[in-house]
Amino acid sequence: MNCYCGSHKNFTECCQPYHQGKSTPLSPEKLMRSRYSAFCDNQVPYLISTHWPVDPTASTAIQQTIDSTRWLGLKIIASTPVTEDDTEGFVEFVAFFEDQGIRQLHEKSRFEKQEGRWFYTSGETLPPLKLGRNDPCFCASGKKFKKCHGG
Repeated sequence: MNCYCGSHKNFTECCQPYHQGKSTPLSPEKLMRSRYSAFCDNQVPYLISTHWPVDPTASTAIQQTIDSTRWLGLKIIASTPVTEDDTEGFVEFVAFFEDQGIRQLHEKSRFEKQEGRWFYTSGETLPPLKLGRNDPCFCASGKKFKKCHGG
């Protein structure tokens, strides 16, 4: 199965090892992608453990979001390159989801490195993207938007 994050890699070789604690994302973008996949794959403990500050009481709200949302696709708009010495990074993304129609979460997320690990710290919500009819569909079907989710 292709990974939820849109990498076109197999889930078991992409984000699942992060969810299972077998490896750690080495950049804000990889963490962003793995957190999106965690929402798709109902990985509440991972979502809690990769948010700074860690708040175990957030599990109920996260689970409610997972239960009420059908995630459709992730598009990375911009990602700041980071070096091993960097302690801050940003990723702008759009997550498409179905909740009484197709909607999107467009956000510029902030990440911090603490003790060698990246964490999501906050996000600035941005206006929804305007999708062109001839753009590739966000769900990675390979179809144009107008022939897939835009029709």
